[in-house]
Amino acid sequence: MPHRLNAFLSASNELSQLTQKAGQLITLQQLVDQVIPKSLKRSCRVLYFKQNTLTLAADNGAVAAKLRQMTGELATHLREKGCEVTGIQVQVQVNAPAYVPPPTARTLSNTAKSQLSELAESLADSPLKAALARMASRRK
Repeated sequence: MPHRLNAFLSASNELSQLTQKAGQLITLQQLVDQVIPKSLKRSCRVLYFKQNTLTLAADNGAVAAKLRQMTGELATHLREKGCEVTGIQVQVQVNAPAYVPPPTARTLSNTAKSQLSELAESLADSPLKAALARMASRRK
């Protein structure tokens, strides 16, 4: 299968150029990841590399500020690895967090409520007894 995919991607000049550009961006991302702190790796992405200028995307202003402080170190590292980088730009591109549905409310059966109530009655006055009594008295 990989052989057929490679043949397809190299079949046209446009796809071949796109594949080459994607490979270049992946390599640049790997090189950037070697320099930046582990805590920033999930918040920083290589956007593009054009006219020897590398553009990075940061998830927020704090990450962007840290990356801007590191541009000299990054440029030096990239040049040492054979990349002709004359400048590094950092842009803030906020990623929207994935939607997480609210948890569904769980209900207690009548049996569970009566057992909680019995347990609460058997305990001495305490925060646990009050909490169990509240749980047993809930309508939902």
